[in-house]
Amino acid sequence: MAASAKTLTIDSNGDWTVVLPRRGRQRGKATKVQISEEKQQPWAPTDSQTHPSRESKLKEKVERSIDKVGSSQFYHTFIDQIQTSVLDDFQRVLGSETKMQMVIYGIGSIELYEPPCLQLGLAILMKREFGWIGNLEVFDPILSVTESRVLEAFGCSVISMNEHGKREALKPIMFFMPHCEAELYNNLLQANWKPELLSNVVILGNSFEEYEQHASLCKNSPVLHSVEHILAARSFTHEFKIETISDDYYNAFHDSSWHFFSSANDIELPYINS
Repeated sequence: MAASAKTLTIDSNGDWTVVLPRRGRQRGKATKVQISEEKQQPWAPTDSQTHPSRESKLKEKVERSIDKVGSSQFYHTFIDQIQTSVLDDFQRVLGSETKMQMVIYGIGSIELYEPPCLQLGLAILMKREFGWIGNLEVFDPILSVTESRVLEAFGCSVISMNEHGKREALKPIMFFMPHCEAELYNNLLQANWKPELLSNVVILGNSFEEYEQHASLCKNSPVLHSVEHILAARSFTHEFKIETISDDYYNAFHDSSWHFFSSANDIELPYINS
């Protein structure tokens, strides 16, 4: 996953990049921003080989992450925040529905890196904790066959289409997207840029407030096109920041927030010429 709280610069080749501000232990990492019109397309892992021992090892790693998160003060604080601070927002989004689907975009490699495993562990624990969370769907174009099979073993469905974040929320959906690229959030908002769709959307991901603050520092940048829906949504977004509590969870969840959008009758969407 790309990191959050991004600033905008130009690299030595003249390409626009998104770069982390250097704050505390946070290290700068550049990621190319592709300002394009991606179309949804079928997807499958590029590799074709796996082995039972490799799958077993990864399952054990995921189990350890679930146990680690579940027994942490971070998790207990996270659950308490949901139950005391944003439960009304969840209930409003659910409306008459009994389930809210969870779509996990940009999970990254759960086999190679620790933060994606912690993020997956949190998502699985949330489903176990709350009966109103429905199916878990997962997508990242870098997922391997082994990772896909292990995700399925933990009850997740791997999406077979690269949606580029453009899923329409015809019913309540929680988009679980910590540390995804800014363009992915922007695509998601653009695809749901109607009051009746936005009122079905919940996003756990990079702070929109942080994007707004950094955008104000580069007002003439053409790359702002890739965050225009994020910035336009700020006026009707209820953002609630996640507390990381300890260093163990900083890399996986720093600068992450819950984002809810005003009910359909209250939203006046600005026109964006995309």
